[in-house]
Amino acid sequence: MNPLQKSEALIEALPWLARHQGAVVVIKYGGNAMTDESLREKFADDVMFLRYAGMRPVIVHGGGPQINAALDLHGIASHFTAGLRVTTPEAMKVVRMVLVGQVNRDIVGLINRHGPFAVGMSGEDAHLFTAVRKHAVVDGLPVDIGQVGEIVKVNAATVRNLVYDGRIPVVSSIARGEDGQIYNVNADTAAAALATALPAVKLVVLTDVEGLYADWPASDKVIRRISATELAAMLPGLSSGMVPKMEACLRAVQGGVPWAQVVDGRQPHVLLREIFTDEGIGTLVVPDEVEGDIE
Repeated sequence: MNPLQKSEALIEALPWLARHQGAVVVIKYGGNAMTDESLREKFADDVMFLRYAGMRPVIVHGGGPQINAALDLHGIASHFTAGLRVTTPEAMKVVRMVLVGQVNRDIVGLINRHGPFAVGMSGEDAHLFTAVRKHAVVDGLPVDIGQVGEIVKVNAATVRNLVYDGRIPVVSSIARGEDGQIYNVNADTAAAALATALPAVKLVVLTDVEGLYADWPASDKVIRRISATELAAMLPGLSSGMVPKMEACLRAVQGGVPWAQVVDGRQPHVLLREIFTDEGIGTLVVPDEVEGDIE
C-alpha cells in the first residue's frame, strides 16, 4: 500500500473505531487460525490492535487438533458419539493438560510479545464456568460420554475485572461441576455463555469456512445476515461441524448480545476486516427485533 491507500484505510476505520470504543468483544478462537503458524501470529496482532484501538477483547479457545495429537501420543484412543468426544477420566487428564498447560500458554505468549496484556485462565478458575454432565443422544436415548459438560452457570466477575483493568483474558474451555468433577465443554458454547454473562457487545466465532451457506452442498452462497428465528429454523439441517458454532451465535443474541458473527479464520487479519471495514464478511446473526444496519 502506498501512503494514500494507508490513509484511506485508516479513514474507513474511523467510524468503527468511534463506535467500538470501550466495547467488550468475545472471540472464539480455533480451527486453522489456531494451528497455522502464520495465522496464529496475525491473530495475536489483530487482538492487540483491538486493544490499542480502545476495545476490550476476551478470547475463549478450544484445541481439538492438539488434544487429538496428545491422546495419540499417550496411546489413548479417540472415540466420538453423536459428534461428541467420549471423555474418560484418563482422557480428561490429557484434555486438561493440553488446553490449560499448552494451548492457553501458547496464545498468551503470542499476545504478550506486544506487552503485558494477556492473562491465561481456565473455566475452573474462580468458578468461572460451572457445568453438569452432558449426555449424547443416540436414537432418541441418552448415552453417557464421560466428563463432557454443559455450562449451567457463569461467574464472570474475574474476567470482567481483568478486562476493565486493561488486560486480555484468554480462557480455556474447561469447567468444574458442583459434584467436584472437571468437565470438557464445547468452546463455542463457552464463548456464547461468557459473552452473555459479561455482557459483550459482540461474539465473533472463527471458523474454517466462509460463513453459513444458504444451501450447502448444493450452493456455496454465504448468508450475510440472518435473524435469530431464521437461524433457529435452519439449525436442524446444518452439518454437524456448523451446528455448535451457529447455535452459539443463536444463544448469544437470544441472551442479550446485540449481534454475533461467524467469520473465516483461514483469512489473514480477518478480525480487523470484520470490525473496522465496510466489507461484508462471514455471517451476521441478529436478534429478531433488530432492523436496519446495526453496525
